Amino acid sequence: MIGMVSNVTISKLRPTKWALLPLAAIACAAIAQTDQDETQAPSNGLNIPADVVVFGKNDPSIRKPTAIVNGDIITRTDVEQRLALIVQASGGNIPAEEMERLRRQVLRNLIDEALEIQEAEGNKIEITQQQIDESFARVARNFKRSPEEMAAYLDKIGSSAASLKRQIHGELAWNRLLQRRIQPFVNVSQEEVQGIVDRLEASKGANEARVGEIFLASTPETAEATIENARKIMDAIKQGASFVAYARQYSQASTAAVGGDLGWVRPEQLPDALANEVRTMSVGQMAGPIPVPGGVSILYMIDKRQILTADPRDAVLALRQLSITFPPGTTQEQATEKATQFAAATRTIAGCGSAQKVADQVGAEMVDNDQIKVRDLPVQLQDMMLGLQVGQASPPFGSVKEGVRVLVVCGRDDPQQTQGPNADTIMAQLEEQRVNMRAQRYLRDLRRDAVVDYR
Repeated sequence: MIGMVSNVTISKLRPTKWALLPLAAIACAAIAQTDQDETQAPSNGLNIPADVVVFGKNDPSIRKPTAIVNGDIITRTDVEQRLALIVQASGGNIPAEEMERLRRQVLRNLIDEALEIQEAEGNKIEITQQQIDESFARVARNFKRSPEEMAAYLDKIGSSAASLKRQIHGELAWNRLLQRRIQPFVNVSQEEVQGIVDRLEASKGANEARVGEIFLASTPETAEATIENARKIMDAIKQGASFVAYARQYSQASTAAVGGDLGWVRPEQLPDALANEVRTMSVGQMAGPIPVPGGVSILYMIDKRQILTADPRDAVLALRQLSITFPPGTTQEQATEKATQFAAATRTIAGCGSAQKVADQVGAEMVDNDQIKVRDLPVQLQDMMLGLQVGQASPPFGSVKEGVRVLVVCGRDDPQQTQGPNADTIMAQLEEQRVNMRAQRYLRDLRRDAVVDYR
């Protein structure tokens, strides 16, 4: 991204099985903890004798178990540390009334995780500490941290390296189990794959959308409460919470594991209620609650494209950014006056060659970036930048807090005609879908047979 240009929409990156891990490092918030020592007993007229004898022991540093899953204990500490990851993934923007509901969902996830690890161990699948540590180190490298720095960061946000490593252990164990028990028995025929290739060719140029969904199941008796729950989730996301994180925690569809991502679909492939919304939604827009058979859905438009057609937003731009900032204490009137002067000056830009002269005149900072895709810009800027010719400048945009900036198009590499997915890619996608469906049934069976003692 260029200089101070920031994407204000929800992340468009396709969620992976590790989607929650990078999301946990979106924002770094310091959590101040104050230790208070009780130095003296209060004098409150209770007539408590001086030589009291305490019968039994109550150590507040010891957390009682929240649940015991087939003998394995899940403590409240486990719940709170995992919850801290989700809070950070949402930028800390989770309403207070949502926290307890999210805490219960985290507990359910930890129970599932325990069942997955137990089932893997029952099938003689061993995940070594070295494998867990190597995966933890890879996660840390993704955030340009050493394992030690990552552990310190997790402690800072109220989580721990142990909590993240437990999640890694569960993922590795479950994946290994699926590879042994399910994947060998999933078959996709060449005829199925060729049928999809033929349909893609026949649909060339048709509109396709990449949609995220949070599905909440309900019965006629619980429909009203479920709709209200969906509205609260939408409000939290609008306030800055992560759609992907909420989908992983709340969605009751099989896509919850990938952050609710339905992948690329044509509207006609969806139920009518969802298809009608998808046809009118813009990229970055959310819709819902939408009544569907068995519950309600919340949709988020991640992206749009035309099948097997070059997407203009894949064009790579060479941009020059001019930006001005306002000193602390600048009033709205003062900022408006300075921004107006900046706008008048930038309207005289005639190609990138003159941008430096204009920047010197108005005291603007200039930054270059020659490898940025249009789709990586904020949604509000994409159509505007596509309409500019080489040498033209955008209108000024920004705020008093963030400053005002202008983008000048110095070059453009238009996208090539896409060839669409090949047969191997389509086969892999079909296999993954079928493995995920069987994995959900497998986990439901484990839940049904489990002995869970809630405390």
